[in-house]
Amino acid sequence: MDFLQSIIRMPLDQLPFLLVTILIAFTVHEFSHAYFANRFGDPTARLLGRMTLNPAVHFDVFGIILLLIAGFGWARPVPVNRDNFSRPRLMGIIVSAAGPISNLLMAIIGCLIYALLIATGVFDAIPSGKGQEAGQLFFSVFTFWNFFLFLFNLIPLPPLDGYRIVEDLAPRPLRGRLQRIEQWAMFLFLLIVFIPALQAYTITPLSMWAYIMRSDTLNFFYQLFT
Repeated sequence: MDFLQSIIRMPLDQLPFLLVTILIAFTVHEFSHAYFANRFGDPTARLLGRMTLNPAVHFDVFGIILLLIAGFGWARPVPVNRDNFSRPRLMGIIVSAAGPISNLLMAIIGCLIYALLIATGVFDAIPSGKGQEAGQLFFSVFTFWNFFLFLFNLIPLPPLDGYRIVEDLAPRPLRGRLQRIEQWAMFLFLLIVFIPALQAYTITPLSMWAYIMRSDTLNFFYQLFT
């Protein structure tokens, strides 16, 4: 156990809840990309079997391992051919934004359910203290990580959705220059992971904002129900 805790960033008692959360969050995120791409006329993801809520087709093993040991990771990106869109830039932005927005919606819905369960005394009615703790821990992990994934995916670095949005918004000459940095994407990610000074401007503030968003949203719904 001590060895596992030394290499996994997440506390071990939260690990099962994190894995369930990531299973849901990554799957819905990638499905959202595929769904909107297909609605806008690009069947690429659907034809490759990616327009599905089956998590097995979306998971990237290295991305999941990195999330556990470094605090962030990724799923297999859904392929999108913007040439199939009638309005490539606008529809490309919507498709890119669909993933992070799905995480935001899941976080808000999770906070709503969590607040409702607290306000109605459902957790207090659970006879087992461990059952209460497990239920509350699941909702805490689920809401925090979905808020975090919403924010993290808006970072304008390839291959994240924030970069794709910036790329679609940028003028054509600038887009060509932006595409040249895509080959350095993995290197940039590793720098963020292993250099504490860079973490202080990326992962750390995103985690703080995710905690604040979760707390404020949960308090809003709790006040609403009481």
